[in-house]
Amino acid sequence: MILIKRTFITSILTAFITTNVHAAGFAIAENSASGMGNAFAGAAAIAEDASTIYFNPAGLSKLDGQQIVVAGHVVRASADFSNNGSTLSSSLGGGSLLGGNDISEATALIPNFYYANKLNDKWAFGLGINVPFGQSTNYSDTWAGRYHATKSEIASLNINPSASFKVNDKLSVGFGVSAQYFEATLANQIDSRAVCLSVTSSANCNAAGLTTLGDVNTDSSVSLNGDDWSFGWNVGLLYDINDETRLGFAYRSNVKQSIKGTADFTRSAGLNAILGASTAFADASITTGINLPETLSLSLNQAFNSKWTMLADVTWTKWSRFDKLVVDYDSAQPTTTIPENWEDSLRYSLGVNYQADEKWIYRAGLALDETPIGTAEDRTARLPDADRTWLSFGFGYKVSKTSSVDVGYTHIFFDDAAINNSSTASFGHTLAGNFDVSVDIFSAQYNWKF
Repeated sequence: MILIKRTFITSILTAFITTNVHAAGFAIAENSASGMGNAFAGAAAIAEDASTIYFNPAGLSKLDGQQIVVAGHVVRASADFSNNGSTLSSSLGGGSLLGGNDISEATALIPNFYYANKLNDKWAFGLGINVPFGQSTNYSDTWAGRYHATKSEIASLNINPSASFKVNDKLSVGFGVSAQYFEATLANQIDSRAVCLSVTSSANCNAAGLTTLGDVNTDSSVSLNGDDWSFGWNVGLLYDINDETRLGFAYRSNVKQSIKGTADFTRSAGLNAILGASTAFADASITTGINLPETLSLSLNQAFNSKWTMLADVTWTKWSRFDKLVVDYDSAQPTTTIPENWEDSLRYSLGVNYQADEKWIYRAGLALDETPIGTAEDRTARLPDADRTWLSFGFGYKVSKTSSVDVGYTHIFFDDAAINNSSTASFGHTLAGNFDVSVDIFSAQYNWKF
């Protein structure tokens, strides 16, 4: 319940980010095409190009000269819902929640940009611009879950200047600050008879033509939009145990977004007759907030010989910060409180690189990514998240002494995403069923050294 002034930044974000999330929660992992080939295993330790700015700024110490990295990720995502006994609120009379199955599909391009400059033997500087969070699910206005969600879009932009300092031949440290833009839109239909029964008698509702609970023909609707700029920071350590073994440690802080925006309501004719001049369910300014989670990563880069390298990573995300969403209105509209009850999650990844010759490198990776959503009751139609498994492949090709390209592909397999959600925001109507979620990601990256 959150989104946007239509600024230049907003137009860019809307053009590029309209897809389901690909890391746990609504985080976006697609921040490097070279890392995509390994399912981002070893991301905080490998330091193979300027994208290390995001994963571990200490890795800047491993790069020579100046480097620019430009990457793009084409993502195809779908969430196919099958209804399985959704019901209307028992306190309002009960019955079946009618409406069809639905599928949310999206194709998107997610961009990254990085610049690195080794200033001297000790210091290096970098600038990263990427997208750490994003999501989009869009359903029809007549599907069974219309009172829970019709449109949900989240987009972000992270501007991250960073620096590294080489302490000695084994240890480097890195640090950075982030200016982060965050925007979102949350929309859903409103059961007009349910609203009517909350303010007047059944007889008055019937007289206004609001005779049936869950009647798609008399639905009202709302779209909540807002945005904010906020700030965070990140630090990293890189330690060479020996010539073959390197450890990376990276921490990225939480970012508190204080979001302001608007609520745009559309009342049905019957509900408008009941509410009249009341500012309840009428356009208003809104405020809300979201505390985006911190992450902690430990990575390993283990070379066996000049050809083979193993990569490993474990990343912890404090998703328990997202325990509820509270929206306040500057009108008679009651505060909306939506429990989320998310839990902290872990992501485990393992990858391998094969350096075939001076020009070609081949990559593969596997990741297990835990969802922060613990139960079917806490799962929502806005984000039908579940545990997922990444299977990734990729390669790199050295075009010349100063340029190279990287390509990666990932298919994400999702576990069962059952839902049995009775949101208070939907007047207690229960959405029950199952989501079949699938994601394919194609990534490409150009690296230029000068």
